[in-house]
Amino acid sequence: MPMIVGVVAGVVVAAVLVLIGLFKMMWRVAEPNEALVISGSKHRTEGLEEGMGFRIVTGRGTLVLPGVQAVRKLSLDLNETELHVDCVTHQGIPLKVRGVVIFKVGDDFVSIANASRRFLDQQKLMAERVHNVFAGHLRSIVGGLTVEDMIRDREKLTAQTRAACGTEMEKLGLIVDSLQIHEIEDPTGYIQNLAAPHAAAVQRDARIAQAEANRLATEAEQQSYARMAEATRDSEILQAGYQAERDKAAAKSRQAGPLADAAARQEVVVQETRVAELEAHRREQQLQADVRKPADAQAYEKRTLAEAERDARISAAQAKAKETELAAAAEATRVKTAAGAEAEATKARGTAMAAATRATGEAEAAAAQARGLAEAEATKARGLAEAEAIKARAAALAENQEAVVAQQLAENWPEIVRAGASAFGNVDNMVLLNGADGMTDMFTKALTMGGAGLGLARQLLASMNQNGQTTNGTSPSLNGVTPPPSQKVPVDKEG
Repeated sequence: MPMIVGVVAGVVVAAVLVLIGLFKMMWRVAEPNEALVISGSKHRTEGLEEGMGFRIVTGRGTLVLPGVQAVRKLSLDLNETELHVDCVTHQGIPLKVRGVVIFKVGDDFVSIANASRRFLDQQKLMAERVHNVFAGHLRSIVGGLTVEDMIRDREKLTAQTRAACGTEMEKLGLIVDSLQIHEIEDPTGYIQNLAAPHAAAVQRDARIAQAEANRLATEAEQQSYARMAEATRDSEILQAGYQAERDKAAAKSRQAGPLADAAARQEVVVQETRVAELEAHRREQQLQADVRKPADAQAYEKRTLAEAERDARISAAQAKAKETELAAAAEATRVKTAAGAEAEATKARGTAMAAATRATGEAEAAAAQARGLAEAEATKARGLAEAEAIKARAAALAENQEAVVAQQLAENWPEIVRAGASAFGNVDNMVLLNGADGMTDMFTKALTMGGAGLGLARQLLASMNQNGQTTNGTSPSLNGVTPPPSQKVPVDKEG
């Protein structure tokens, strides 16, 4: 029994191993850079025409029946081919174009199918086929261009070449990843000659630029030398300034001693001057105490004695003037009484004469005339009375002129004093110098003015006594009354 179990187990294991081997033989996996083309049975692939008869597998695995189906691989790697094409331009100039084309089989099933039918067994010849395609189209395109166009716009040449080859490459199942034109060779030297003017211009510009650079460099060097000279000058000026400051400091240092001595001597002179000023002040104070104050005391004493003596004389003069004034007043009263009596007598005589005159005229005329005569006689009586009084005064003046003048001055003394004081009427503030002496001088001048008035009055009275008659033989009128021709009327204050 155990033997039977072992045999069965061995058979089962062998069967499993056979199955595994068969599966490995039938299972195929496409790598990322390859495509599996399976043929031998009818298949329909999306995007392919019906009846292609093969199946394309990319990037996955699939079962393949050995002996029934065949499996082949198509590489999807990049391929490159170099282009060495002899071309002739539109100008007839032969050129050699060097470039490279990088291509590969397309990733879609249509491109893979197209490439499989054309290159599945000839993948090594793919680069040659592509070179031939691009060489033909490149010759055709270059034949329609000039050398200048090719040189100036290589991108245009590349684009036209790719566009011309695109349809054929699609039919081949290929796509172009890159097309580069490396160089264009010119066996005839046309390009070199074409570049000669530009090269000459470039060379000229280069020489000009080099000359300009040399000029700028020379100018920069000259400016640098100038700045160096300026810096040297500034440095020397600064050094000279520093040397001058050092010399000045040294000179000040050398002069410090004499200056200090001079300052000390100056201070000594100042102190000596102050001492001399103090000594002079002391002497002045001593002189004030020893000389001036005693002199001032003596002057004050003399001034006080003089003022006392002057006051005594003034008092005596005032007493004498008062006595004279009283005597003149008594005499004037007497003269006035006598004149009044004479006037009453004259008035009585005038009244009698007026009554007699009224009797000789008509009643009304006589009355009117009597009134006019009475008034005239009254006026005349007053004038005669005044005349008598003036006459009496003149007689008294002839006898005692000083008394009459004194009486007149006494009667008008307030006006005289007021007239003398009018000189000081507009004075608001008066400054008197010399103290009491100044006051004494001021009053003396005022009294002198009064004395001058007294002398003027005396001269006026004397002249009138001498010239009592006027040029026409009449005396001057008093208050509008003409005195008798035989009388000499002196002029008093009231007349």
